[in-house]
Amino acid sequence: MKFAFLIMGDFDCKIDRAIIHDGTAQIIGVASIEDACMVAKKLKADGIDCIELCGAFGEAGAKAIIEATGNTLPIGYITHLLEQDEMYRIAFSN
Repeated sequence: MKFAFLIMGDFDCKIDRAIIHDGTAQIIGVASIEDACMVAKKLKADGIDCIELCGAFGEAGAKAIIEATGNTLPIGYITHLLEQDEMYRIAFSN
């Protein structure tokens, strides 16, 4: 199985990427949902089997990627437990 993990932030999707395990796993930084949709379409065309998204995408972002890939790949996004809300607020407030 080939999978990709997309992270959203101050990234350039053309250069902020890494491929490991003989190309079966990759991580790609994107700057926006629009960038992520473009990257996801390319990943699908290149034969990726599954895409996971960082929590910054949220449900709406995950749905945008599902739509961009024609609902033909499993798309997941990371969440956290409610008791960690304060920890996340502190970590990502910078």
